[in-house]
Amino acid sequence: MTPGTRTHAPSYDGSRENRPLESGRPAALRREQQAAHALPALIVATLWLGMLIGVSFLATPIKFAAPTLSLPVALDVGRVTFGLFSKVEWAMAVVLIAAVFLTRATLAIRVAAIVTITVVAGQAIWLLPILDARIEAVIAGSPQPPSHHHTAYVVMEAVKVIGLLVSGLAASLALSPLHSQPEGIAGGAK
Repeated sequence: MTPGTRTHAPSYDGSRENRPLESGRPAALRREQQAAHALPALIVATLWLGMLIGVSFLATPIKFAAPTLSLPVALDVGRVTFGLFSKVEWAMAVVLIAAVFLTRATLAIRVAAIVTITVVAGQAIWLLPILDARIEAVIAGSPQPPSHHHTAYVVMEAVKVIGLLVSGLAASLALSPLHSQPEGIAGGAK
């Protein structure tokens, strides 16, 4: 034994073994566990982000650019689309909660997930009912004055994009080879 080497290191099952403590092993194990906990969050955030961009930032604006689609029909299609997508987002939120909180993901991933899920709740509980009522009025032939509600919805969609990006990027960093290598390897030889 060299001076300063610890023995009787606790093993991973809680027992004590009479062997030298491996240099850097607990830190390496923590990095491996953190990476394993980040993978589910990365998968959920990436899948949800792709759907969100596809529905909210591609399909919806393009629908209103179609010259042969009347405004009431476009609004009705949007109402049905966002009604269904809201249910999909609730399912994704449940999966994200499980991926983040049952696997002990990093604080950055947790905060971004909480922000994203809070926005989903705000949209579903507050904004979608208001927007649905406005759409029903337009479909019934009653034009509606301009409202800040659509702008609020777009801003909330952008906040969800940012939240999912942060969740995905934080998870990617936890999985990256540079992040998971023992000290000295990622930063060069010492």
